[in-house]
Amino acid sequence: MKAARWYKVRDIRVEEVEEPTVEKGKVKIKVEQTGICGSDLHEYVAGPIFIPVEEPHPISNDIAPIIMGHEFSGQVVEVGEGVTKVEVGDPVVVEPILRCGQCPACKKGKYNLCEQLGFHGLSGGGGGFSEYTVVNEEMVHKMPEGLSFEQGALVEPAAVALHAVRMSKIKPGDKAAVFGTGPIGLLVIEALKAAGASHIYAVEVSKERLEKAKELGATAVINPMEEDPVQKLMELTDGGVDVSFEVTGVPAVLQQSIDSTSFDGETIIVSIWEKEANIRPNNIVLKERNVKGIIAYRDIFPAVMELMKQGYFPAEKLVTKRIQLDDLVEEGFETLIKEKDQVKILVKSE
Repeated sequence: MKAARWYKVRDIRVEEVEEPTVEKGKVKIKVEQTGICGSDLHEYVAGPIFIPVEEPHPISNDIAPIIMGHEFSGQVVEVGEGVTKVEVGDPVVVEPILRCGQCPACKKGKYNLCEQLGFHGLSGGGGGFSEYTVVNEEMVHKMPEGLSFEQGALVEPAAVALHAVRMSKIKPGDKAAVFGTGPIGLLVIEALKAAGASHIYAVEVSKERLEKAKELGATAVINPMEEDPVQKLMELTDGGVDVSFEVTGVPAVLQQSIDSTSFDGETIIVSIWEKEANIRPNNIVLKERNVKGIIAYRDIFPAVMELMKQGYFPAEKLVTKRIQLDDLVEEGFETLIKEKDQVKILVKSE
């Protein structure tokens, strides 16, 4: 079958690989739609981050080159012995977290904090940038009637956004700021709307993405190239937002997102970082602010799909380009680097 494998930075190859076979407790899926994630782009431009290169990943037992793609939907084509969660023909999405099940975090149900955390499509075991993939039954969620495969490919990134909002202290009527309106930032805006935020401010350097943020419901938008975002947010909110979300991974932005909150405010760090970031601790201490990091999601895919049925996280507004697997590098990764008006690019596996 055809699949896209990461070899090294700026070296992803679409090539023929052996089609995976189903085993006990596993599900074989014909991949329909896969999104290119910001994490995928990080791996392409500056990896490895999650990709195992020096030794095999302890759960997948794979080492680079590995098949990429972890935001995907598809159809069940075969189930292994003992599988009861889904049947052949079911449309599904995959929750791509690899977890050990034995570490303290896993034993407490917080499997996204697993000591050996990995991702199907980043850490080995197969991935969505292929024609077929095989995953453990626990990773599969049947899609409700009425959701398209395109919408299904957005469940994974929307889960990141919804988990970030759920882990925050946001309450109905609160004010929030979202620093960075790439795909995850835009999905955070959607999640904040679902949570009842009264005002949502978007901070972004791309004018095209600011327009998209307004289209998705941002109360006001701020371009930090044109005005000081902290000062502007203080003016708009009479003292700062209740919660800010850092979704850029740009070191200077982290301090801005902290400083934009009110006394006793909270900053949620959603980004995966390529380099270190400096902060001013006294700006946290003297205002009794909180700073919290989140990674991925847990126990949330069904809730995301229910919100999608209500119209949240709409594919028609978020998908800006559709390509074939053969064109993944030039029309996908390179396009995302060059064209800042792109939001979500979906890849058809055939």
